[in-house]
Amino acid sequence: MNKIDPEQPINATPITGMTQAPVFQRGQLASSQQDWLAEEVPVALVYNGISHVVMMCTPKDLEAFALGFSLSEGIIESPHDIYSIEINPACNGLEVQIELSSRRFAGLKERRRAMAGRTGCGVCGIEQLADIFRPVVPLPFTQTFSLAQLDRALGQLRQVQDVGQHTGCTHAAGWISPEGELLGGCEDVGRHVALDKMLGLRAKQGWQQGAILVSSRASYEMVQKSAMCGVEILFAVSAATSLAVEIAERSNLTLVGFSKPGRATVFTHPQRLLD
Repeated sequence: MNKIDPEQPINATPITGMTQAPVFQRGQLASSQQDWLAEEVPVALVYNGISHVVMMCTPKDLEAFALGFSLSEGIIESPHDIYSIEINPACNGLEVQIELSSRRFAGLKERRRAMAGRTGCGVCGIEQLADIFRPVVPLPFTQTFSLAQLDRALGQLRQVQDVGQHTGCTHAAGWISPEGELLGGCEDVGRHVALDKMLGLRAKQGWQQGAILVSSRASYEMVQKSAMCGVEILFAVSAATSLAVEIAERSNLTLVGFSKPGRATVFTHPQRLLD
């Protein structure tokens, strides 16, 4: 991504998620100049008073992140399972306090107890592997997308990267309509977090028709998170891993990599795509 010249003025209103710092350029080490950096802070997701996970994030769109993470990880089934979300400073980061329904919180506690009671390291045991690859109900075939609209969508992705345009440091995830219009999206220093934020935004907006476009590669987590939220088509600007393709095939998700102007590599279920 091309950065905006740091010498140029930016919006008078500070952009959430970035800060300035002195830097030295090659050939000009005698003096420094100010440059923009993307912020990366620890963000704890706390469900009904119990800390569940800490992620390194760009501190913006955190309500969308909490909602999207909860959906993509199977903690909730719909946004109605969350009663409230509050964001508070904590230590050197932020806490996102999420109040869950009693039924969903009971399920989360049961899953946490099962994980805590297991022994072994890494992914040595079948139980750990079962946790990594969550079962996904095979997706229906209700969506189509014309590849002729992909170039238009690619040209709009930078619109959701306010921080990225000044720092060159963020990934983006956007929701594109069947007509190739970018309806909205989110950015973050982490590609998974950017996707979770966008999935949360999608749930709040009620977007159903269309596809996801991400500025990164497609790993298995990206495919799994998308499928868990009922997304049928995922476009990635970069490559896909073998495991991502395997999970996309099993879950009936259409996975497209190397999505660039005039180019696209379809890995799974091309019947949704019109060329």
